[in-house]
Amino acid sequence: MSSPVTPDAPGRAATQPEHRPEAAGPPGPGRRSATVRRFLTSPQALGSSLVLAAVVTLVVFAPLFTAHAPTTADLEDAFGPPGGGHLLGFDSSGRDVWSRLLYGGRNTLGGALLAVAVALAVGVPSGLAAGYYGGWFDSLSNWWVNLVMALPAMVVLLATRAVLGTDVWVLMIVLGVLVAPAFYRLVRGAVAAMRGELYVDAARVFGLRDSRIIARHVLVVVRAPVIIQGALVAGMAIGLQAGLEFLGIGSGDLPTWGAMLNEAFTNIQRAPLFMLWPGLALGLTSATLVLLAASLRDVLEDRGTAPATGRGARRGGADAPTTLDSAGERADLLSVRDLAVTYTLADGSSREVVHGVDLDVRRGEVLGLVGESGSGKTQTAFSVLGLLPEGGRVSRGSVLLDGTEVVGSTDRALRNLRGDTVAYVPQEPMSNLDPAFTIGDHLTEPLRVKLGLSRAQARERALDLLRQVEIPDPERTFRSHPHQISGGMAQRVLIAGAVSCDPDLLVADEPTTALDVTVQAEVLALLRRLQAERGMGVLLVTHNLGVVADLCDRVAVMRDGRIVETGTTERILSDPREDYTRGLLDAVLDDTPARAPWQPREAAQ
Repeated sequence: MSSPVTPDAPGRAATQPEHRPEAAGPPGPGRRSATVRRFLTSPQALGSSLVLAAVVTLVVFAPLFTAHAPTTADLEDAFGPPGGGHLLGFDSSGRDVWSRLLYGGRNTLGGALLAVAVALAVGVPSGLAAGYYGGWFDSLSNWWVNLVMALPAMVVLLATRAVLGTDVWVLMIVLGVLVAPAFYRLVRGAVAAMRGELYVDAARVFGLRDSRIIARHVLVVVRAPVIIQGALVAGMAIGLQAGLEFLGIGSGDLPTWGAMLNEAFTNIQRAPLFMLWPGLALGLTSATLVLLAASLRDVLEDRGTAPATGRGARRGGADAPTTLDSAGERADLLSVRDLAVTYTLADGSSREVVHGVDLDVRRGEVLGLVGESGSGKTQTAFSVLGLLPEGGRVSRGSVLLDGTEVVGSTDRALRNLRGDTVAYVPQEPMSNLDPAFTIGDHLTEPLRVKLGLSRAQARERALDLLRQVEIPDPERTFRSHPHQISGGMAQRVLIAGAVSCDPDLLVADEPTTALDVTVQAEVLALLRRLQAERGMGVLLVTHNLGVVADLCDRVAVMRDGRIVETGTTERILSDPREDYTRGLLDAVLDDTPARAPWQPREAAQ
């Protein structure tokens, strides 16, 4: 048990909030302008983008760069040299090589783009859903992906050509489906590894829909590998299409770079230079795609001054939760009765970790939920929020939150409650802030989603919240990333986010555990002031009896998943009735004599 903050510590603490300039770092310019500047100052990014832009411009606007049709043939001009408006001369059929190179790029690059688009459309959404939700969809998707990956792509394409014809667009659609599993596995693995992160739970507590969490907080994790994979797939599609055309399997009536290679190889003895132009186009385009993708990845993932951002959107209609009449002895704000939490183990058996808990929190009241680590405090709090970890469930009992039954409610109904009815302050501030976004992004998103504020209104309110939690430089902090602020400031940011939508109940799970003693006192004073000003009910999860003495009106002592004693703070601290409660009080070190001042070993001897 950590050393508690004594009841009068917040009163003695300095009134100035914590600020560590060395941890904050420069806020940097605007995100978009900084991203553009990094891109423009990267030789690899700028060079590859210019080369690719030149190739695409020549291909897309081919009629502007050549006056000759790619299919017009004149045998009298066969193998003719350059000249007279024919930049690269004529092929074996007397067709303009420059024209066929430009128009052929349309089909080659268009086919590759189609294959990548199909692969992205199939692989990324399914990978996001499987990684984020798991369950039966994950199992079914993995089975299907394994089946598709077992198929040899070239054989399938040959069979497709035999059945559906030589249309290059059809072949590229099939190729897109065949390579979609590469995107699926990439995305699913990344999402499955981070779906349990605390900042994802924090986004849920703010009342954000799963679709928005995936788009804003999950998709940003996989964008870099998806960009690289997309470039590799595009290059593979270009090469595979060219290979089919080179073998004479593709669509013979369309000019493509692969068909030009086929013809050039046939006449390599007479005109070896013809191999150069389509080969150069293929190699240059594929290499440029990979280099540009790597540059984009580096630019987007450089979070020092410019994170990925997204646009907030107004929340759509939601299911109206079933409202119950809180009667009898149940509190009007939070009332928990006979709550049991059970986890399914790996062998299929179940284990109950919370047993028949009863709790009540009234408006304007602070209830301390106290117990040693592993006593079930956090599991009880997460049950109130509807955010039990994977494998956990409420196996029985009732949780009434402002008259609404939480147990058994739909996700949409719970989103209605989170943010403006109940909010959450976690114990690890840095783990609950998404490193890809600024502090301003974290604060403005719930304001725009839950309250429907405009971007400017959300920004002003977020700055005002930062002032309320006593952050000295709100503008600087607003533009900073989580790694640019200290732990104490990060905890203040989370408190600001929790109270941003004026919740009726605040669930604070060990809000000072990760902070040093001085900062603990400041944060406790801040919580006490905000609770008094806003009249919130607070469920404070802690094992620190000093915090309990300072903040709480009533205390519930928890042991081994059960409430063993409940009463006013004064009664619990002065006249505990349970041996376990007395043991917790005896563990407080306030009455022990201070250690002697430290002395060097030589002086001590």
